[in-house]
Amino acid sequence: MDIAAIRAGKVKQLPGADLEEEDLSGSNLRGVNLAGANLVGANLSGAKLESAKLEGANLLSAQLIAADVRATLLGANLMQADLTGADLRGSNLRGANLMGAKLTQASFAGAFLSGANLMSVNLQGVDLRAADLRGANLSGANLHGANLSQADLQGANLSNANLEEADLRGANLTGANLTGANLLCAELEDANLHAVSLVGVCLVGTSLEAVTPPPQEVKIPLKIAEVEHSKIEE
Repeated sequence: MDIAAIRAGKVKQLPGADLEEEDLSGSNLRGVNLAGANLVGANLSGAKLESAKLEGANLLSAQLIAADVRATLLGANLMQADLTGADLRGSNLRGANLMGAKLTQASFAGAFLSGANLMSVNLQGVDLRAADLRGANLSGANLHGANLSQADLQGANLSNANLEEADLRGANLTGANLTGANLLCAELEDANLHAVSLVGVCLVGTSLEAVTPPPQEVKIPLKIAEVEHSKIEE
């Protein structure tokens, strides 16, 4: 396989290719078809993967540091991959497995992550604005300070997730599982909390003003509900 030609972006069809542990850092892979490719341990740091097709690709432990990954990664395996500082805005990651991935400073704004596995992943401070996270598994994830404004979290599993100081303004949390979640000082203005139970959730410093349905109708501890209701009446 001509790795030099691949790095230069001269090869556009590589479905199922075996590129395990290859050094493709800084490569021009825009629009390349890598569906089902074996990229286990590959170095793709700084690579340009815009519009690339990576459906079902195996990127286990791959390095994608600061890479442009605005690509199609439907059902891809990204377990333990290093996506530090990667650009994944608008990427299709439906059903992808991101367990153990490093996502510090990565951007997922507008990304499609429905059904993705993000269990126990560190997403602290990550940009997830307007991301589609319907049915995603975020159980135990660290979302401290993450930007989830306008995100679609319908039916997402956020049990035991750390959402401290997270921005959830305008987010749709309909039917989401927040059992044991930490929402300390989170922003929930205009969030949709239909069919959500906040019993047992840490809400210290969190305002429920302007949420839907109104605070008195959301399943939250009575004392907190009374406090929030009195704030709105004032």
